[in-house]
Amino acid sequence: MYYVYFARCQDNALYIGKTSDLNNRIKKHNSGKGSKFIKQHGMAKIVYSENYNNHLEASRRELQLKKWSRIKKENLIKFGHPKNENYTKKI
Repeated sequence: MYYVYFARCQDNALYIGKTSDLNNRIKKHNSGKGSKFIKQHGMAKIVYSENYNNHLEASRRELQLKKWSRIKKENLIKFGHPKNENYTKKI
């Protein structure tokens, strides 16, 4: 199982990533070993995630989401995507 997730940083910046283990990934981010982006914007917490069966599906979705406007991303976090069976929950 793979996850595509949004992490909100201390300065309200959004990070989009993919992983096979959400809990370990956010711990890694917040320990300073995750991504340069989160190091620059402060500690983060996962605010949205979707699950996928394989790495390719997750990668495609991650790229799609990264192209979206900030408003569209915020609406997805706030309301979810009712037609997307991969949507798990807001965390």
